Amino acid sequence: MSAPPTLAGHAPERSRRFFEREARAVALDLVGCVLLVRGDDGAWCGGAIVETEAYLAERDPGSHARNGPTRRNASMFARGGLAYVYRIYGMHHCFNAVTGPAGRGEAVLVRALEPLVGLERMRARRGRERDLCNGPARLVEALGIAPEHDGADLFAAPFALLRPRRTVPPHRVVVDRRIGLGKGAELALRFRLRDSAFVSR
Repeated sequence: MSAPPTLAGHAPERSRRFFEREARAVALDLVGCVLLVRGDDGAWCGGAIVETEAYLAERDPGSHARNGPTRRNASMFARGGLAYVYRIYGMHHCFNAVTGPAGRGEAVLVRALEPLVGLERMRARRGRERDLCNGPARLVEALGIAPEHDGADLFAAPFALLRPRRTVPPHRVVVDRRIGLGKGAELALRFRLRDSAFVSR
């Protein structure tokens, strides 16, 4: 099977410790990383993460983990470095990276990407030229992430994560309130790359 493509200024993340931290720290550090997903035909798609949201284990009314483990959120209570994929509105899916130790119940929602790899394939999946990955459901569709990826290891195919060799400077990341929540929207747990044209609207 094909290896993930290499990108200038980035290197593969190989340490699970990156995800074994609190969701807030991981959400911040994921901005600037490149998420890649390999299709069944071996072709890779992906882009640079420009927007994330942290969901905490305790005292977070917006988190799926607030009432403990369920069949739906079981992956959220797994060890850090696994995928948590869930359905919203009965028709779309969202992709999260589980964080912290097993049993904590924290995750980071990847909200938007700047498309970099496999643009033609992403356009074909989305059926459009623009707005490929500027929203959590849109990027899932563009990258071909599916319900069966729930619980998958982010350190193994079909996933790959490349970290920038130089960390994104703090002044380039805007910390803001989360979007689309009935409860917990007031918490400043959304992180987005300043002046990026690819963040969600």
